[in-house]
This record gives sequence, structure tokens and C-alpha cells, in this order.
Amino acid sequence: MDKLKKGIEEMQNYNYEEAAKLFTEAIDENPKEPVGYINFGNLLTHMNDYERAIRFFNRAIELDDTAATAYYGLGNVYYEQEKYTKAQETFILAIQNGLDEADVHFMLGMTFIHQEYVKLALPYLLRAAELAPNDVDIQFQYGLCLAQNGEIDQAEQVMNHVLQLEEQHSDAYYNLGVVALHQENAKKALEQFRKALACNPDHMLAAHAKAQVEQALNE
Repeated sequence: MDKLKKGIEEMQNYNYEEAAKLFTEAIDENPKEPVGYINFGNLLTHMNDYERAIRFFNRAIELDDTAATAYYGLGNVYYEQEKYTKAQETFILAIQNGLDEADVHFMLGMTFIHQEYVKLALPYLLRAAELAPNDVDIQFQYGLCLAQNGEIDQAEQVMNHVLQLEEQHSDAYYNLGVVALHQENAKKALEQFRKALACNPDHMLAAHAKAQVEQALNE
């Protein structure tokens, strides 16, 4: 097994020192090969060493300015630092250079969500949802974004899909309750808020909404 593959395995097993050693050796042996720098950048991101991670990703881009995964890695660092505009720019470069995976579309969509550009987020979250139909987090955020854009019926379908993937997803039940309120179906909303609380008794939003609906139904 080559050093990069072994290093990735060590990183996945949280053996960061061993991973660093293997990536360093890989870079020393092939200093003009960007993949070693990209992997080391990913490792440094895992270790929250963002400044050094940026240097490694930029070195990879210097060696190959079409290295899509280097732009993706750099975008992740900026995202972790809450530099959403910079993250957005680098995720777009990753996509323009051929990276068409769920994660990059999802992360790009989330940069827009954090900046409250929900309309701009929607196509990227849609693409991520198409590429990863069984990813609970991606499906949930896509459903949430649909709701924020007023696409209530579609949001309901996606939230039901989330519950097929994870039947104890309290936030999906809560959002189905909100959808039911939009549809002026208070009894159905109450049922969904109760389900949310059955999954998570500490769900403050569901508890508040349930109390309000109960009060309205009793008046």
C-alpha cells in the first residue's frame, strides 16, 4: 500500500501523528505532486490547524491550478473559520474544475444559508440531494431550504423522506408540524409536534409550538 493510502487510513483511525509522518514522506518523495499536500491539508483541517492547512492547499494549487479537491479542502477551512464568502468562492472553483460530488454542492449551499441567501442556496442543495438521496443531513437541509423558499408541499415530501431514512428525526417531525400549520391543519401539526417531543423531550421549539397549538385548539 502506498504512503498516501496508508496515511488516509491512519487519519480515518485518528492516528494523526502517524498520518502526518506518512504524508510528509510522500511529499518528500514527490514534491511536485499536489495530492500529498492536499492530504496533509485535510489532516491539518481535522486537527483545527487552519493556517497551516491553508498553506498546504495553496501549495497544491500552485502545483496544479485545476486540482479540484484542493479548492474543496480550502473551502472547508474557510467554512470552519466562518469566512463564508471565501468558502463560497473556493467551492465554486472546485465545481468548475470538475468536482461534482454531493459534499461540495452541499457545502456551497450551506455558505449561502449562513449568509441568508436561501434562494441562491436552493439549486446547490437540490444537486446535493440528487447525488446523495440517502444522506440524512443533506436531505434535511434541502427540505428546510425548500420551506424557507415557500415550497411547502415539496418540503413536506422531503421531510417525510428524511423520516424514512431516520425515523427518530425530531427536527423533521417539528418541521412537518410547521408545514401542517401552513396548511391550516392544527390537529396534524399537534400530532407532529408530539412526535418530535417523543423523539427528543428537550426539543424547545416543538414544546413551544405544541403549547401554542393546544391553547388555540382549546379556545
